[in-house]
Amino acid sequence: MGMEQNVRRIIRALNECLAALPQQQLQKVSHIGVSGQMHGIVFWKKDRGCKWTECGTGTAFEPEEVSHLITWEDRRCSPTFLSSLPLPQSHISLATGFGCATVYWYLQKSPDFLKSYDAAGTIHDYVVAMLCDLKKPLMSVQNAASWGYFNSRNKSWNTDILKKSSFPVHLLPEVGDPGSIAGRTICAWHGIPKGAKVGIALGDFQCSVYSCLTEKTDAVLNISTSAQLTVSMPPGFQPPETPDPSSAVGYFPYFNGDYLAVAASLNGGNVLATFVNMVAQWTEELGLQVQESAIYTKIIKAALAQNDSKLSIHPAIFGERHIPEQLASVTNISVSDLSLGHVTRALCHGIVENLCSMLPVRRLMEMGVRRILGSGSALARNEALRQEVERIFPFPVVYGKDVDAAVGAAMVMFHRK
Repeated sequence: MGMEQNVRRIIRALNECLAALPQQQLQKVSHIGVSGQMHGIVFWKKDRGCKWTECGTGTAFEPEEVSHLITWEDRRCSPTFLSSLPLPQSHISLATGFGCATVYWYLQKSPDFLKSYDAAGTIHDYVVAMLCDLKKPLMSVQNAASWGYFNSRNKSWNTDILKKSSFPVHLLPEVGDPGSIAGRTICAWHGIPKGAKVGIALGDFQCSVYSCLTEKTDAVLNISTSAQLTVSMPPGFQPPETPDPSSAVGYFPYFNGDYLAVAASLNGGNVLATFVNMVAQWTEELGLQVQESAIYTKIIKAALAQNDSKLSIHPAIFGERHIPEQLASVTNISVSDLSLGHVTRALCHGIVENLCSMLPVRRLMEMGVRRILGSGSALARNEALRQEVERIFPFPVVYGKDVDAAVGAAMVMFHRK
């Protein structure tokens, strides 16, 4: 199952956002920080990547000979296909949706497609390359690690392994350090002066963490659609040479050679959304109509009336990367715990407990964590979920710190200015 997005529409949205910003502020911009979703890949022709045109707010670029963006959610690389590929020399397990896996897929299934292009990168690498007219795209260690077949220790692609299997290594970008400058704008972009410094494109996850993580003793807990628990590793930490596919914790390159330890669960707010949808469907089957938004409000209110529930819910309806075959289950069902409040309370507890099982409290304590920074849309609008976070983690929990990748990218540029 492919997951592709139209690059023209993405760049149009970017242009609309920039055109909406105050002109007098844009004219003062000296540095541009760029971040975006990791893992994905877009292909283009170096000399025909875009054309610059006049627009209402100055000049802007429009994509020319550019493929669709194949995103991180792309599912075309089956487990069988992935297992047929050469073993990477990397600390990150290869997965479907990773840039290099997608190139291998085209190499085997549609090699002519690759012949039309001579450059590739993430969507945000493409933007930086166009802004600075880079002859060869430049990619940060953060994005390179997310593509697979990249050794973070020596900051290089696994070229020997790739060449042996006829991988088109000429498509791989040059790699640089996050926080470094990729180049300067070749045109005045929506009023931003020509010659403004553009940072190498960064990972959205790292930038989100950078926007709120100020103390080494903080852990960041984010529950939105999915859920992540993150802590920064001590300086000098190096990830293991080879990945452990059964491990729930991954290590992401951060800044200044440091790493983040990340427990990333595929089950977060999406589990509650699925539960609400199920209740709505049942209600409809009974001949009644209730808006999903009203169900949300009511189930949270019902959960707040039940302080705890003996019901035990393992909520992994979407599986987990390290154990894809283990799905959700409900145990310890008794007559006294069947109300909507009991079930919702147990569901909120299960979501937080599942994430905690991936990066246990004992490990957090060993890592020196003293406080949890809570963020994400699901936590913001669900008091019962916040109560469960406070019940399960023996640390003070602070909410409301804005976690935003765009703010993080700007802060990185500001701190390196």
